[in-house]
Amino acid sequence: MTDSSEDKTTAAGQPAAEGTAPAEASGAATAKAAAPEAEVPEATPAEAAAPEADATEAEASETDVTPVEAAPEPEAEAEPKTEAVPKPVAEPVAASGGTPSAFLEVRDLKVHFPTDDGLVKSVDGLTFRLEKGKTLGIVGESGSGKSVTSLAIMGLHRASRQQRSKVRMSGEIWLDGKELVSAEPDEVRRLRGRQMAMIFQDPLSALHPFYTVGSQIVEAYRVHHDVDKKTARKRAVEMLDRVGIPQPDKRVDDHPHQFSGGMRQRAMIAMALVNNPELLIADEPTTALDVTVQAQILDLIRDLQKEFGSAVIIITHDLGVVAELADDLLVMYGGRCVERGPSDKVFATPQHPYTWGLLGSMPRIDRDQTDRLIPVKGSPPSLINVPSGCAFNPRCPYADVPKDNVTRTVRPELQQVDGRHYSACHLPQEERQRIWTEEIAPKL
Repeated sequence: MTDSSEDKTTAAGQPAAEGTAPAEASGAATAKAAAPEAEVPEATPAEAAAPEADATEAEASETDVTPVEAAPEPEAEAEPKTEAVPKPVAEPVAASGGTPSAFLEVRDLKVHFPTDDGLVKSVDGLTFRLEKGKTLGIVGESGSGKSVTSLAIMGLHRASRQQRSKVRMSGEIWLDGKELVSAEPDEVRRLRGRQMAMIFQDPLSALHPFYTVGSQIVEAYRVHHDVDKKTARKRAVEMLDRVGIPQPDKRVDDHPHQFSGGMRQRAMIAMALVNNPELLIADEPTTALDVTVQAQILDLIRDLQKEFGSAVIIITHDLGVVAELADDLLVMYGGRCVERGPSDKVFATPQHPYTWGLLGSMPRIDRDQTDRLIPVKGSPPSLINVPSGCAFNPRCPYADVPKDNVTRTVRPELQQVDGRHYSACHLPQEERQRIWTEEIAPKL
């Protein structure tokens, strides 16, 4: 309990005001804790009034009018009111300022970039959570905000003063009880590489061409551990061997251009895992690899997750990758989440037309393909001029189904479909289910 409290204080307060912020937070917590105690004495009169109510009911029962005005009628009215409440908007994490309950919680994250042409809303209100030992797959077309989200979690949008002046970031990112958006860059830098790490999309550009692969892994290890070069080199050789690099004691002195594409990706994984991070973000780790090497890399990530117990985020536009690895799936479009839920439910009964389009544009190997693939018509929207209402409405074949032109005027919010399955669509759930069953699923 003490460690958790210290983490929250460090993440929420600025270093110069550490002496004041905890005291204020403590006072607020004390006031909140005292509120329920103040209500306890007020309950006593209500309890005292209970016998009087019982006596009144007893007197009323002696008359013939009592059955007509019996108390069960208000109770019977209260139940239908509760059932009639619409399904709640998906807020799987606590409200802003609440205590995080998961290892990673992202709350209403917004990442905007001011440009000469206008404000680029790369991420515009994203919320999700991830537990340790679980894998979250984030899918969507290029430009949907996937990589920007991962860089925001890593704190790389605000790593320098120049970068901080070029980005507007708001919301909350909680990592193991520490809030990262409001934290100082130095504090986030201490976590980056040690508690959270990232496998970048292109290892050839992510690795420095001048330094050997081993020296870069050694540097990543020594930043967070007070060890000599010999010990760090031994750790680098150990990790290269762990990710399947042949002759790791010799290849540790090779430069990145001397590695093949698959070996460079393995070296990036070794560098990311050298400090045993609790959160691993893989940004399209198999994009530039052939199918055989892709399968090897995915198997490696799965095995290492089991070994280290890390939480993993897989970012990709390949639904086949997340179908194999992810426990939960988050579909992004236009900087927002349009569907989220357990992978098996999202694949079995997708609830958003954009998800239908992604599934329809992928070939199936478990059945004969007699018809051409169904592409998603049009192009992703401009994140400067995002369409009003549902951002997908210019490309959606069902945009005219809802009445009153609501798809073009009102932005849909995530609503619960079933359990942890949520979708942001104006189509009624019954209509979505009918379209999926009768029109979409038979063609896939």
